Amino acid sequence: MDSLIHSLRDVTIRSISVSEMNNNVYLLTSKSTGAQVLIDAADDLPAIQQLLSESAGDSAEPIKLVRIATTHQHWDHVRALAELVEVTGATTSAGEDDADALPVPVDVRLGHGDVERFDDIELTAVHLRGHTPGSIAFVYQDPDGPAHIFSGDSLFPGGVGNTQKDPARFTSLLNDVSERLFDAYPDDTLVHPGHGLPTTLGAERPHLEEWRARGW
Repeated sequence: MDSLIHSLRDVTIRSISVSEMNNNVYLLTSKSTGAQVLIDAADDLPAIQQLLSESAGDSAEPIKLVRIATTHQHWDHVRALAELVEVTGATTSAGEDDADALPVPVDVRLGHGDVERFDDIELTAVHLRGHTPGSIAFVYQDPDGPAHIFSGDSLFPGGVGNTQKDPARFTSLLNDVSERLFDAYPDDTLVHPGHGLPTTLGAERPHLEEWRARGW
């Protein structure tokens, strides 16, 4: 299956699913310079290396992985992180409140609203509290189209992420998702979750109060 899911004006987006938990690994490549950001080095280093190889033609320039961004601290999203850092030398980023739990030192600790630029790739960090204390969604705004939200395990088709039946954590996560994603971005915004299939904010928006009522 082709890993390419979107070829945008400035950036290509590729994705593969790894591990028995079907974790999504995302790769953004700058078409003009070859700079790359990988989101969630979840597992299976050989599969990730194959993903990097497949992206070689996404830029006329040599590709170079410059950043490995982690959406949250859970083990199933970081199993290949240390190995990938070792073989690529890429820098790392994660949410401030999850950074110390990662298996590698985190070069950049992200807070809500932080913006990082990697040539043509500009990613905005959106802090979503609840699934973990420091969960981050990464948002790429296509200049010629809708935004792309890499939501980790905070937002999926059909609901928010697992909060272990903790009402306070659930309310925190749903409030953040509502205010920081649904209130901030339009319906055509694409959502790329940490597991499973993509969705749009428009497809999920009508169900927000249903989720709040059911409590998960």
